[in-house]
Amino acid sequence: MSQQHIRVRFAPSPTGPLHLGGVRTALYNYLFAKKHGGTFILRIEDTDKKRFVPNSESYILKTLKWCHIEPDEGVGYGGPYSPYHQSKRINIYRYYINQLLNNGYAYYAFETDDDLGIKRKEYKNMGLTFSYNYENRNKLDNSLNMTKEQLKKKLDICSSYVIRFKINPGEKLKMHDIIRGWITIHTDQLDDKILLKSDGVATYHLASTIDDHLMKITHVIRGEEWLSSLALHFLLYRSFGWDPPNFAHLPLILKKDGKGKISKRNPENFPIYPMQWINGDTIIPGYKELGYFPDAFVNMLALLGWNPGGKREIFSLQELVKTFSLSRIKKSGVFFDIKKVYWFNKKYLISKKEEVFSFMCKKMQKNFILYEKDYLWKVIHLTINRIHFIHEIWEHSFYFFTPPSYYDTYFLRKIKNNHEQIIFKLKNAKLSLYKINPFTYVNVKLFFQKYENKCRIKMMQLFRFALVGNLKGVDLFTILEMIGKKESIQRLDNLINKIK
Repeated sequence: MSQQHIRVRFAPSPTGPLHLGGVRTALYNYLFAKKHGGTFILRIEDTDKKRFVPNSESYILKTLKWCHIEPDEGVGYGGPYSPYHQSKRINIYRYYINQLLNNGYAYYAFETDDDLGIKRKEYKNMGLTFSYNYENRNKLDNSLNMTKEQLKKKLDICSSYVIRFKINPGEKLKMHDIIRGWITIHTDQLDDKILLKSDGVATYHLASTIDDHLMKITHVIRGEEWLSSLALHFLLYRSFGWDPPNFAHLPLILKKDGKGKISKRNPENFPIYPMQWINGDTIIPGYKELGYFPDAFVNMLALLGWNPGGKREIFSLQELVKTFSLSRIKKSGVFFDIKKVYWFNKKYLISKKEEVFSFMCKKMQKNFILYEKDYLWKVIHLTINRIHFIHEIWEHSFYFFTPPSYYDTYFLRKIKNNHEQIIFKLKNAKLSLYKINPFTYVNVKLFFQKYENKCRIKMMQLFRFALVGNLKGVDLFTILEMIGKKESIQRLDNLINKIK
């Protein structure tokens, strides 16, 4: 492999936003290219104008940039094999389709969609399935059943047609896939696929085969959904007299419940887009907008079908490049678990305390809160293990800087059932706080030991509620020591007034 310059391509269609599967395909191509000092190419397969969605192309480019897996060549980057949009390569495909026609590997078919619909209905009524293949093509309206004169006359009157690939029956094709090993297909099972549509536009099968050859692609790494097309592509290469590239078909990404694959056509209850997608009035947030780090997202995707061996799961992009191997990609589908994505982001968050600090500084300034850097760092260290995203840090640490502006309504109602006794207890406790000197963790803890088990709603719960506004938060004695005696007493007063 080292003697061959590796060239791989990511070739999405601009039919909407990339979802998890598409980004993973791009990532694996990127990792493989970088591992072997090769070239990663971006090609846009935009021949299907009916399915074209505006802004898809810019979305693809922004996504690859956010994930730090930018191409070396292709759309947006230039290169020696431009144009990299298939819609701009129509004349190239025309040249090669004429080669297939002249050499007897392709033929004109003149049936309309309505004609074929009627034929399918006839076969269905007989309990059969119609296929445009070697068994039926000699009974249909195509150039295989015409003389050259008849064909010329048909074409001269501008009859609508498609061009189909001619599959010869009776052959056993043996093809190799890097991930799945040897695959055998009988040509009797194949139909004559359309290579050129009635509008003169090449289909994916023809265009991708020609482009991969002309762009010197050495390895085609793509999704499992294209495995069924491998035989056709293999035959196309052979009909042109070209050596096929190495193929690797990636496993499907399945829903955790096992009910099918994830798809952008079927919205899930978890994010499937890397970045926000706007479609009219509909805004669908992506992993970026939800607060995920791009390196955590990429790390998660890399392990969604590939196993590096061992128990290690955290890899930088550079480490992924060094470790990646197509031979360690699974054959079977892999299940997506959003909880695992949370886990990855949390792991990366812990290593990004500087970013958390910067976020908190901006939050302090926005709320006009004065703070000391050492104090802020201490708060971050105390609370960072409680969060998965940077934006959650304020929710879990605000009480170190400002009293609660809201009290949990459920616990507040519970207090009010016995409010006179609780107010009495809080006032006595407040008086006792004045006497704690110095106001340290150890002394505060000793103060509480005499109160426990003496009240139905325990004193520690009441204090936490007064300081935080709910029953969550870090160690209570730590909170008291850090905010200090004066602020602690003020928050007790606030709660007493709220209960009244």
